[in-house]
Amino acid sequence: MKTVLFACVHNAGRSQMAAAWFNLLSDPAKARAISAGTNPGTRVHPDVVSVMNEVGVDLSQSPTSKLTPELAASAQMLITMGCGDECPVVPGLNRDDWPLEDPRGRSITPSRTTTAPTAGLGQVRPSPRRPSGKASCMYRASSEWV
Repeated sequence: MKTVLFACVHNAGRSQMAAAWFNLLSDPAKARAISAGTNPGTRVHPDVVSVMNEVGVDLSQSPTSKLTPELAASAQMLITMGCGDECPVVPGLNRDDWPLEDPRGRSITPSRTTTAPTAGLGQVRPSPRRPSGKASCMYRASSEWV
């Protein structure tokens, strides 16, 4: 089974949403996503929980995790989202960076905006359209591994 690791600073928003969407879209026998942060928060942001609940995904009990070199080395792909130089460099690990803004401390609208690209969709609700841009990377990874 292949593992994609989504990483951001607090593991309380962007990376949680991306991992949840990847796990919904992929075949669990072939691939899975995990998430972590360089400076993890104590919980997933309430607005992120609310936005994901709108599309039927419950992140209310999801734990936050620390991004370590060992955790990164356990994955086949690392997708970073704003953790900059704090993200570990693992030789041989496929890596991409998605410059998604941190929804922390903002209105719920930016969380919805972040949810759409992490879902690989042009809207909050799932759609059969093929994504483009950064979301295309997740689509390719999930479709290649599902």
